[in-house]
Amino acid sequence: MPKPTFTCPDLNSFCLLDALGLRVTGQQIRRDQAILECRLAEDDPWCRVCGGQGVPRGTVVRKLAHLPLGWRPTTLWVRVRRYRCADCARVWRQDTTAAAAPRAKLSRHAVLWALKSVVIDRMSIARVAAALASSWHTVNDAVLTAGRQLLIEDPTRFDSVKVIGVDEHCWRHTGHGSHYVTVVIDLTPVRAGTGPARLLDMVPGRSKAVFKTWLEAQSKDFREGIEVVAMDGFSGFKTATAEELPQATAVMDPFHVVALAGDALDQARQRVQRETTGHRGRSGDPLYGARRTLRTGAELLTERQDMRLRTVFASDEHVEVEATWWIYQKIVAAYRHSSKSTGKQMLTEIITALRRGIPAKLIELKKLGRTFNRRATDILAYFDRPGTSNGPTEAI
Repeated sequence: MPKPTFTCPDLNSFCLLDALGLRVTGQQIRRDQAILECRLAEDDPWCRVCGGQGVPRGTVVRKLAHLPLGWRPTTLWVRVRRYRCADCARVWRQDTTAAAAPRAKLSRHAVLWALKSVVIDRMSIARVAAALASSWHTVNDAVLTAGRQLLIEDPTRFDSVKVIGVDEHCWRHTGHGSHYVTVVIDLTPVRAGTGPARLLDMVPGRSKAVFKTWLEAQSKDFREGIEVVAMDGFSGFKTATAEELPQATAVMDPFHVVALAGDALDQARQRVQRETTGHRGRSGDPLYGARRTLRTGAELLTERQDMRLRTVFASDEHVEVEATWWIYQKIVAAYRHSSKSTGKQMLTEIITALRRGIPAKLIELKKLGRTFNRRATDILAYFDRPGTSNGPTEAI
């Protein structure tokens, strides 16, 4: 802007107080805090019972935490005038609901700032509370209430949702209470390339009943509009989807498919380690030393890592690990292939190979083959619907 247009300096506009119906009458700036003395911009002298004009009977101060200005916690000292009706003797105060909710300790701008800081900037409640010079519980209650009103209770937030992701999240690591919540994500913007994933809901617990109950609580139009559900290998989500969304396609996303193959590789390595050495992995053991290299993509291996794997696979005792590693690399290569049709064909061949003819000693591959055979349709559905990944669900 080479020629900006300036207006007269206005502290009310700068501090966003005009939108709250307040005007500044004084200020006190400290090193660690700023206090703004305010009054309401409009009087309220008329009695709501008889309509008579009230007589001013002094003022009371309502203290509100405001959004931080200049990296200082800012507090509003709002002087609220009291009135007494000369006719019916009713006493009332000026209406401050434009500045803050009844009995609230945060201004409306402070609540919105706290909500954006938590949701968008990923700040902790403790950090937000410190910036507002308020208690943790005050800020937490305000953020939850505002989030529920603006996000959860928004009647339009389920509109145009066609692709959803569902996954469980462990939020409590103590020995008491429920440890998991079921997270439901809107993946429609991701598949359409119009924006990031959107959190739809979080429900306590993780089971078929939890997801099924949540789907039942939604409108018929929402359920009929769902085309794809991305999920992990948990059969409960699959069953709930089949019962409540019969028209939707279940997609087992690549993250969990590769994770299952990686877990099988780790279990095979650990089993062979115990069988050949009689103990768990220790520093200096070849298999233990290659534990991270085994999970690296074959095309990403350095010369040193490639030599380490060659040394491990040179021993006949490690042939079962090598076979499991080969399947793992094939699965990764199928998802990384530039052609979705070729990748689907590669993964189809792997599922067919794991379905039969696996030696009994390859315990982990036989178990992986049973899982892949049971969820083959869901696994291969990803290649027909590119971009339908549960990765954003994991991120959220």
